[in-house]
Amino acid sequence: MKFLFAKPLSAVAVQRIKFLTRLLVSVSILAVILHSIDIQAWREVPNARPDWLLLALLMQFGSIAVAAYRWQLIMRNLGFGQSFSFYRDSYFKGMFFNQGLPTSIGGDAVRVLDVANRGFRKRDALYGVAIDRIAGLGALLLLTLGAHLVDPDLLPVQVYRPILWLLIAGLFGFFSLCFLGRWSWLGRHPQLAVLKLLSDRLLQAVSRHRFLLLESSLMVPLLAMLAFFAVGRALGLRYDLVTYLAIVPPALVLTVIPISIAGWGVREGALVSLFSLIGADRTVVLLMSLIYGILLILASLPGLVVFLKSRRQRLPGTVRR
Repeated sequence: MKFLFAKPLSAVAVQRIKFLTRLLVSVSILAVILHSIDIQAWREVPNARPDWLLLALLMQFGSIAVAAYRWQLIMRNLGFGQSFSFYRDSYFKGMFFNQGLPTSIGGDAVRVLDVANRGFRKRDALYGVAIDRIAGLGALLLLTLGAHLVDPDLLPVQVYRPILWLLIAGLFGFFSLCFLGRWSWLGRHPQLAVLKLLSDRLLQAVSRHRFLLLESSLMVPLLAMLAFFAVGRALGLRYDLVTYLAIVPPALVLTVIPISIAGWGVREGALVSLFSLIGADRTVVLLMSLIYGILLILASLPGLVVFLKSRRQRLPGTVRR
């Protein structure tokens, strides 16, 4: 009975257990996929066209830059200033913590702290980052819905219909959030008041520059899909951009579920499963997903530079020029 009186796990121990669990999930999924494909096809990796891979990396950098610009527009409407360089650096740093480090500190938390360190309230900073995420998800759902409507016969009907209804439900939830602020009775219930506050902030965030917000929000996932498209072309996949817009986003949405390290394994499993429905080579799709994951890490490296620079400037006795 001694174990009943054991001390509770510390916060550090809990985070280590979570990390090990996510690592185990990522490794397990990748192991299952590797066991089911032709390993000999890995010999094709050196034949990948470097020009397409370079284009993919540039598209990913472009996606991050536009995302930082969108966040700047949102925060300015919420009353927070700062130059574009602040949002760009913070976005890269947040991405590095998401992709480059196996830590429990999320990139969104890093962005919230960056804003709070400039004198903005943490709660308002959190709303700004949350709205940026919501805008990105809404644009991704909208592009994916358009792709499915353009080519409804791409996927089998038993797969197409659930994805279509999920897309419609997601967009309905997004637009419903815009109108929740008008329901004053939500503020009388502590559990629902946060939805009203988020809705109010969302309407404030889109009060100005609506066309630029819509344009930038759509450009972010479009550039990311172009990066996927370029990686696929580098490996010999000949599908058009509409195919990537229809298949890749549902797989990326699954990576939001915090059961793996930065979505590794989950992304590969979903993409291999969905692309195999249209006859794609499973090994090539796996390589495409893995290479794209590596490109994400490479694209996040400027965040490491920003992070190290900020740490150096905070050291005691450091002379700032």
